[in-house]
Amino acid sequence: MKKLFLLLGLLATTAQAQTELPVILPLRERAAARDRLFEDRVTHLLPKLMREQGIDLWLLIAEEYNEDPVMRTMLPGTWLSARRKTILFLYDRGEANGGIEALAVARYPVGKVFKAAWDPDKEPDQWKRLIQLIEERQPKKIGLNVSETYAHADGLSHTEHGNLMRYLPAAYQAKVTSAEGLAVAWLETRTTAEIAVYEQACRMAHHIIAEGLSEKVIQPGITTTDDVVWWYRERIAELKLQAWFQPTVDVQRADPANQEAQRSFAVRPDGQQVIQPGDLVHIDFGIEYLGLHTDTQQLAYILRPGETEAPEHLKKALAVGNRLQDILTNQYKLGRTGNQMLKQTIEQAKNEGITPQIYSHPVGYHGHAAGTSIGMWDNQVAVPGIGEHPLRANTAYAIELNAKVKLPEWNGKELRVMLEENAWINEQGTVQYLDGRQKELLLVPRKVGYLKQ
Repeated sequence: MKKLFLLLGLLATTAQAQTELPVILPLRERAAARDRLFEDRVTHLLPKLMREQGIDLWLLIAEEYNEDPVMRTMLPGTWLSARRKTILFLYDRGEANGGIEALAVARYPVGKVFKAAWDPDKEPDQWKRLIQLIEERQPKKIGLNVSETYAHADGLSHTEHGNLMRYLPAAYQAKVTSAEGLAVAWLETRTTAEIAVYEQACRMAHHIIAEGLSEKVIQPGITTTDDVVWWYRERIAELKLQAWFQPTVDVQRADPANQEAQRSFAVRPDGQQVIQPGDLVHIDFGIEYLGLHTDTQQLAYILRPGETEAPEHLKKALAVGNRLQDILTNQYKLGRTGNQMLKQTIEQAKNEGITPQIYSHPVGYHGHAAGTSIGMWDNQVAVPGIGEHPLRANTAYAIELNAKVKLPEWNGKELRVMLEENAWINEQGTVQYLDGRQKELLLVPRKVGYLKQ
């Protein structure tokens, strides 16, 4: 644990001391760091969550290459999948008796946390060994990852559920319950150490976005939006990071033929658009680092000849988007559901003369992660199921939205100000952006400080 925080402190100090890309750990060190983050979570977070949910035995069962989404978050940094049939056995012995007992009912121990608990030479039947362990501990509630609401919490396959129930004595079958609440809490809750890492990941994302939306990549009149998309993919791979979705790059301009503000998000933009002076360029971008996912959207303006800054009407449009961010984050209150926050945000925005579209979502172990959903781009009324989940402390969200702004300078044409930044909700319920948010348009090309008109 001490080594983990020393490492995180070093990363934070290094990043603060430079304006360049933050330190990206080599793969070997990333694997070790992920393992330490996980050990910290099992020791300090999991007991609290299991007791909160009233589950003293949590079983995660999966076959190789068909891993439960939760199990994937528990595998060692050097494992890229489970092995054969893997059964993770998490039993809460109580605080006075040592807390969580983590066993692997499998041929192998699973990292340092899960000790091997099955010897096929003594008991050839893996299921029988599992039942022995259950009967020895006599749990009160057995949690299984089955859920009609969250795919993240529905990782137990139909086949493995059937196998378990065939072996499980009737007395214990009566103690089986859905672990949906526990699985979602595990996935959505961030530790102090993880928030330190998340800040670094978001800073990496911001740096890479700014690098791509610059004269290093964009030559107006030549570069297409797909050219920029694929530069980002190559750059991410070059840095040994991973994109969790294909970036989107699109442009809006005064030209009436450009209808980008009306494009459905179900359709990707035309990748052959040539970026021109006067364009507003939008990027949607996400990477994964140490198991945590970023999701960011920002805007850049392509300077016309003779311009040194963006036009005032585009600056004001961005300010409308920033105001909509404020309206939304002011509705983030612990215990509120996503649907409540959605309704109140839309009402207030419209009262202020803003045309809003809200589709904010959790981020963490997944890009579209477990937690509450605050609208979807195609549902601005109420999201069934996941929209009824209450907001919890120590969770991270993508503050994702857009505001449509009519521009007289564009003959009344609408501009869609699309923004997305990652934030976390701390223990007190305060929303804090993990690495700030965009309040000024990126300019292409960047102004060179010593050159004057």
